[in-house]
Amino acid sequence: MQDATLVDDPLERRLAARLAALRAESGLSLEELAQRSGISRATLSRLERGETSPTAAMLGRLCAVHGWTLSRLMAEAEGTAPALVRLADQPRWTDPETGFRRRAASPPGAGLRMEMVAGELPAGAAIAYPAPPVPRMEQHLLLTAGALRFEHGPQGWDLAPGDCLRLILTGPTRLAAGPEGAAYLIAIAAP
Repeated sequence: MQDATLVDDPLERRLAARLAALRAESGLSLEELAQRSGISRATLSRLERGETSPTAAMLGRLCAVHGWTLSRLMAEAEGTAPALVRLADQPRWTDPETGFRRRAASPPGAGLRMEMVAGELPAGAAIAYPAPPVPRMEQHLLLTAGALRFEHGPQGWDLAPGDCLRLILTGPTRLAAGPEGAAYLIAIAAP
């Protein structure tokens, strides 16, 4: 049964269409994409038809297969970005599994290498990515509120408000919010 709330959401429809187009552009069958991403063929099919909303982890896996950042994927689904992006116009997305909220504060744009994302993780929530979507992607994370544990491969850091963590991503990452949740800004630059 199709979820009418997803069908009625223009961003969800565009995201589903972009995921299907990416697979087609890559020349991958659903089975091949399932093997590379670790997401079942049936789930991929439902995602591409807009019958279910992807989680942050799923989008991270799909982006890794295609060599895209999550922000680039969301920006393509959201449309083109003007030079000035007012707060009310910044695209938002919520992970249905964890409650993680993402706001494209400064979406990718033509000729620009940097992008900025605002994230909020509810108390005790965690998101994990098995690999960076683009190897050696530069990331600067500034915690603005709450507490956050950031793990990159075997290393881990506990961040407090105002702390900034700068990394070149080369392996799996995991972000876990403390008991009061976490709010942060991430500046991202592809290599």
